Amino acid sequence: MNEQRPSPPPSAARRSGSLPRTIRAVAWSLIGLRKGAEYEEDLQKINPVHLFIVGLLAVFLLVGLLILLVNWVVRA
Repeated sequence: MNEQRPSPPPSAARRSGSLPRTIRAVAWSLIGLRKGAEYEEDLQKINPVHLFIVGLLAVFLLVGLLILLVNWVVRA
């Protein structure tokens, strides 16, 4: 009757996902290409706070680049 209980997933404070891994995950998600196994691995390793911050920065960068592109095309 000694059951093995699965260990709970690490909390956001304990996850130590690296910055390059977080940037890569955000970049792949922005273009919509991601393998299921890599997605599951990212869920276990990436800190959600880091993911949120990098995601916001990526969206701001994308919008800024689009604005610059439109201004360049309109002037040409």
